[in-house]
Amino acid sequence: MHSVTILGAGKIGATIAKLLHYSGDYSVCVGDTNAEALDRLAATLPIKTVLLDVSDEAMLVKYLQGQQSVVSACPYWVNPGIARAALQAGISYFDVTEDLATTSAVRAIAQNATAKQVFVPQCGLAPGFISILAYHLCHGFEKLEEVKMRVGALPLYPSNMLMYNLTWSTEGLINQYCNPCDAIRNGRRVEVMPLEEIEYFSLDGVEYEAFNTSGGLGTLADTLEGKVRNLGYKTIRHKGHRYLMSFLIQELGLGDRREILKDILEQAIPTTQQDVVLIGATVSGWKNGQYVQVSDARKIYHGEFYGEHWGSIQITTAASLCAVLDLHVRGDLPEKGIIKQEQIPFEAFINNRFGQYFYSTR
Repeated sequence: MHSVTILGAGKIGATIAKLLHYSGDYSVCVGDTNAEALDRLAATLPIKTVLLDVSDEAMLVKYLQGQQSVVSACPYWVNPGIARAALQAGISYFDVTEDLATTSAVRAIAQNATAKQVFVPQCGLAPGFISILAYHLCHGFEKLEEVKMRVGALPLYPSNMLMYNLTWSTEGLINQYCNPCDAIRNGRRVEVMPLEEIEYFSLDGVEYEAFNTSGGLGTLADTLEGKVRNLGYKTIRHKGHRYLMSFLIQELGLGDRREILKDILEQAIPTTQQDVVLIGATVSGWKNGQYVQVSDARKIYHGEFYGEHWGSIQITTAASLCAVLDLHVRGDLPEKGIIKQEQIPFEAFINNRFGQYFYSTR
């Protein structure tokens, strides 16, 4: 039994806990400052729960000693402190953050890792699985021309002008829409603006749009710099969403008043678990002297699991982290320091018991 502490008892943390517990191979403890959230989880799952304040690093180090891994399902800004606590406790660290500055901080902490201690940030959907998939498609090319990554977590039945429902962290969503985006253009590493470079497409009779957002590229810009002419990540939304978000963030200036924007969105836009995740990656370049393109597209729907209804963003984010942790426990990943998502073998991931949630449904 691999002992793992999951910090954060929200939807993602609770789903990670359930997937790991039901696998039968993990001793799971969940920590949070919210006693009610812990009680709700303990009522449905026979695992240990503990009241923990992750901002108290000394207390966190003391608790984590004797564990083997820690998973952060907390807001991105507390992750560097959790990573420092993991380093001092001598255990491995995993998170699902999309925040670039947080990942940079974790990478710096990982430089002091001890033997068999790994730090694996960005283990969610985007960044996370999309990075593993896109890098996998790059294999076999003699020369890369373009790598396109597209992901969207969308309501199946949008009924408001934004054509959107909240399906994950509001802070993370605002981060993606407001922060600069990494990209490679004409062979040069650049920053591009969020909400820009909009494109339109239709899939199964539904019209969508995609535009630049921050964080989804993960570390691929580092890995592919000097090897590809164009590289970019865009978020998929129902058509018309980007225009109204641009009005709120740019025209009304709420990108500089993020707490107000968060409050507006959470008061006006309902959550939903009736969602679908769209995942697409396309790579073009030269193979055997020919200019060719390879693509992979997936649709993951919400569904019933272990007697509960889980949203598709909930499933994909939690399953991605669980697959990466499972591969680490099985000895299929590098054994020390920082691990980038693109270092994770796609075939090992998709054939993992948790990775199999990424097969298209319906």
